Amino acid sequence: MLRMESTEDPENRLLLQPWTSVCFDESTKLMTKVWFGDAGYALLLSDLSSMWYEKVDTEVIQQRSKELNKRLTAHVSSFLSRLRSLICPLLEGEKSSSTIFSCQLSSSTLTLRVKSELSGLPFYWDFRCSAAPVKMVFHHLVQPLMAMSLVLQSQVQELASLLLRKDAEIEDYRESGATLSRERLKTEPFNEESFLQTFETKILPQACCLGDGHQFTSNLKELYVSVSQKQARAACKRHWEGDCESPEHASFQDLAQKAADLPTEEKKTESQSAAAQCTQDTVVPSSQTQKVHLPIAKSKRKKAKGLFG
Repeated sequence: MLRMESTEDPENRLLLQPWTSVCFDESTKLMTKVWFGDAGYALLLSDLSSMWYEKVDTEVIQQRSKELNKRLTAHVSSFLSRLRSLICPLLEGEKSSSTIFSCQLSSSTLTLRVKSELSGLPFYWDFRCSAAPVKMVFHHLVQPLMAMSLVLQSQVQELASLLLRKDAEIEDYRESGATLSRERLKTEPFNEESFLQTFETKILPQACCLGDGHQFTSNLKELYVSVSQKQARAACKRHWEGDCESPEHASFQDLAQKAADLPTEEKKTESQSAAAQCTQDTVVPSSQTQKVHLPIAKSKRKKAKGLFG
């Protein structure tokens, strides 16, 4: 949920907002992130080929409200509250029949027009965005996505290693004479090569369909926010320790090195945090696994190669 904040820098607050795919009209679907404060807002839009940005303060809101709503006289906070109430439902996939959005865009500018009502009178607003600088594209898309890929790769490697250890444990049960009480629970040993082939032929093509913007749904939004928060904290720590760089100048090389050097326990924590948001997989009840009471002989661990290692 978006929150009205006044004590934070708009650009920093915007960085911590997740991307959401929003359909503004029949022909325009854009990746969107927005932050509303007590005295202004910041908006970022992208069609994955261009990015547009607008940040306004109290003075701009007053001037634009007089220009577009000559019959309305209201405090800036009222306009911001109304805009927030119009945009937030869109971010959650809800539409209002009483509100109309339309877009006019080019490579350098984008105008998002809103037509609605306020206090029973027609209410108009234009989000007038200009092309975002390359540095902003890097901070809001490239850097977080690269960090997310490192976290997810680490998670996959941990899961592959766990599967290999589970296969060794099951094989030890079988060699000890244990049998399944339900044949349908039987699984084949994990095969990395087969898994990668299935991934490349079935899952990868679906993941590459980025046009609809669904790459930032469900748990990936949480992971994006988590990554952005950690980047901001790391940059802020360097700043207070005497580094002249601001949070906006955080180096991706530093981030990549830190992710690669994460201790095992920290990697597990990151993986568990991301996995907790995913759709729950079917898990065999613990009562079923407790039916076998045979002693477990320690088997020699097999070295996990890692899916992408």
